[in-house]
Amino acid sequence: MCPRQPLTWGSPEHPSTEDLKNMGFNRFRLQLLLRILVLSLTLGLFMFLAVKTALTFTLLLVAILALLQVVLLFRQIDQTNLLLNSFLQSIRYADFSRTFQIESNDSSLNQLKITLNEVIDDFKKVRAEKEESYHYLQTVIQHIGIALIAYRSDGHIEMTNNATKRLFQLRNLNNIKQLESISSDLVQKLLTIRHGENALVQIREKDDLLQLSIYGTEFKIHNRNIMLISIKNIQHELDEKEMESWQKLIRVLTHEIMNSITPISSLSSTVRHLIQDLIDRTEIKQLPKEEKEDLEEIGKALETIHKRTEGLIHFVDTYRNLTRIPQPNFNIFPVKRLLQNIYELHRNEMDAANITCTLESEPASLELSADEQLIEQVLINLITNSIHALKGRPDAHIKLKSGLNARGRITIQISDNGPGILPEVIDKIFIPFFSTKPQGSGIGLSLSRQILRLHGGSINAFSEPEQETRFVLTF
Repeated sequence: MCPRQPLTWGSPEHPSTEDLKNMGFNRFRLQLLLRILVLSLTLGLFMFLAVKTALTFTLLLVAILALLQVVLLFRQIDQTNLLLNSFLQSIRYADFSRTFQIESNDSSLNQLKITLNEVIDDFKKVRAEKEESYHYLQTVIQHIGIALIAYRSDGHIEMTNNATKRLFQLRNLNNIKQLESISSDLVQKLLTIRHGENALVQIREKDDLLQLSIYGTEFKIHNRNIMLISIKNIQHELDEKEMESWQKLIRVLTHEIMNSITPISSLSSTVRHLIQDLIDRTEIKQLPKEEKEDLEEIGKALETIHKRTEGLIHFVDTYRNLTRIPQPNFNIFPVKRLLQNIYELHRNEMDAANITCTLESEPASLELSADEQLIEQVLINLITNSIHALKGRPDAHIKLKSGLNARGRITIQISDNGPGILPEVIDKIFIPFFSTKPQGSGIGLSLSRQILRLHGGSINAFSEPEQETRFVLTF
């Protein structure tokens, strides 16, 4: 007895899917042909009986049989129509969970059902791939650190990412005009920017300064013009490039000035001593009074030149500090302790000037990773400026405050109720050599910005004349 061979697809015992399709399609045509043939024969018999015989009952039976054949024919065709209608409804409403049950291998609709199921499976795969691509794209967009906004010409926003919400501190952004509370200039620029255009917009917030670089790209989707905007805060990069430029300029200037002024100082000192020795000689004392006065004038002039050259040398050495700041030695320390140290250091000076001072640190456990000595130097410079600005003013007050800003970054603020800084001057106070004080060197605030830059932070000034001046250190 021979062993039975296993069934395989495509064999007579186990037909393949393609075989089922061909078998079902052939069976459907055969059944349709047979129904038409039987209906034709029935109608032919009905006509024969009606014309040649008077068998009324038999004629009635044949008529009922013909009607039944017509009903069965329409039913067979309607089954196909119902299947197609159900399939098209699934496509229209993207409902690909529907399947068409294959009842038996003898059904003439199996081939159609199999094909429709395969088409639905293909739609499922395509939709799954699109959803995966959409999810992938959304993940990339939300992960990007640059703010992205896609909106229509009327300002209606179609897409934003997390970086946009962090930048503007908004949970929901549905229209560009919602940014009016932040900056009207920004809204105007976003609504008028053109394809491929770059723009810069400055936003001065309560405790921060934003320098936004904006780039626009326009495209069209479903007859809708969409503007895609990328926004990046480049304030830190601008500060860094500015300080690098000033450092290069200072290096060149100090080098050239020192090369020229040092020999002048040396020569003026030498000649001054020679003139003095000449005046002190006995034979010179016998000269006429006018000539002796001329020698003394020359000596005084040389002494003035020497003093001025020494002052220039000291001036140049001072500005060399901008290019000689040591790299920060980072360590973690409590911010509250830092503020307390600054207060104790200047307590006597503030008491003598009738200046009150308050400290505020929220939370009290706030800690900062920085070079404590360098940051102390910045705060000492700022509080010294405040003390000088408050001299002679009634109800003078200085406030030292630390905490977290709206973006979660550590900030230290020094504010006073002094005369303030004029709006046309406030953007220049961090420039080297610029000072609003008659005897100022213009190095303190420049040095402070350089120190903050080395810490990856920033320092900004905000002032309302005769009300409040506030310096904010952001880390």
